[in-house]
Amino acid sequence: QVQLVESGGGLVQAGASLRLSCAASGLAFSSYGMGWFRQAPGKERGFVAAISWGGGSTYYADSVKGRFTISRDNAKNTVYLQMNSLKPEDTAVYYCAASINYSRDYAGGYGYWGQGTQVTVSS
Repeated sequence: QVQLVESGGGLVQAGASLRLSCAASGLAFSSYGMGWFRQAPGKERGFVAAISWGGGSTYYADSVKGRFTISRDNAKNTVYLQMNSLKPEDTAVYYCAASINYSRDYAGGYGYWGQGTQVTVSS
């Protein structure tokens, strides 16, 4: 049974940093591309960042480029999202997802999803 469990969310002020983690189990983690998506209240789920199997390729939404960094530790079956210079518009539930391919921003290419972790950024 595949499980993706996000952690690290919370309430922070604008300008602060957070690091999200997503621990994976039940899959050959190093064979999967990983992604982070987010969903704000009243909005559709949107792409944030993606990383290839070995971590050599990354891809970001324009809205987070230069502020967020995705990384992975295949020895720990974990993917991270370092979020710096947070803005109120970054407030959302953040989801990690796994794709047997490197699906980048294509949500339909991700076969497994976590339950999400809430990030709230106050102004």
